[in-house]
Amino acid sequence: MIKKYQTDLVSIVMPTYNSEGQLHTSIASIQKQTYKHWELLVVDDCSSDKTAEHLQKLAKQDARIKTIFLPENSGSGFARNEGISQAQGRYIAFLDSDDLWHPDKLTKQLDFMKTHGYGFSFTAYHVFEQHPAEQKRTVRVPEKINYRQLLKNTIIGCLTVMIDREEVGDFRMPLMRARQDTATWLTILKQHAYAYGLNEPLAYYRVGAASLSSNKWRMLKKNWHMYREQEKLSFLDTSYVFSCYVWNALWKRRGQK
Repeated sequence: MIKKYQTDLVSIVMPTYNSEGQLHTSIASIQKQTYKHWELLVVDDCSSDKTAEHLQKLAKQDARIKTIFLPENSGSGFARNEGISQAQGRYIAFLDSDDLWHPDKLTKQLDFMKTHGYGFSFTAYHVFEQHPAEQKRTVRVPEKINYRQLLKNTIIGCLTVMIDREEVGDFRMPLMRARQDTATWLTILKQHAYAYGLNEPLAYYRVGAASLSSNKWRMLKKNWHMYREQEKLSFLDTSYVFSCYVWNALWKRRGQK
């Protein structure tokens, strides 16, 4: 039986864990959207702070906010899958609980997809630390990207993605602790030729101390593992796409302003 989705409803999936300090700001950026036909599914990954308490208050104030509380900490991939499973909308979008959206993000991205008949799109985005106005850099995106190109350049920011389930079909993320979003885009691109980029910054990605130094080395290892275990690439092919990935990551961090 084919599941029927609510036409033009955007289901926004937000995993969260111990984010009481930034949760309100992220949700406020959704509530400020010029496009109003959305639902927000916030999946709390068994937080140990007051995140759940804040979520319950926010849900009482806005009926579009739906809360899901996981009984144990399971990782962002599992949390996103729970949100996707309960989503009613034709369109799926993602925003983490410490990131932000431009007020016109949904309006412009939906228009972009409908005008061209795209099923999978992503946008440019700003990178910031504490305040969105104090941007470190802007990540620009290509007009389109295919499977092989994404292997070499993980340019798609999860906070910018929108997927039309009528075009792409239902999907889930692999239960990996890292890189589950990129692995998902790769899986989709095996069946659909391209994801399409809107080269206008419509989201704000927050970085902090946890994103630096040793964590970057760990992410390199996770990427290698994704190529070998998830994508089943040969050692030679993995070495090639991994070197391209590292080069593009350096360019993305240093070359774009």
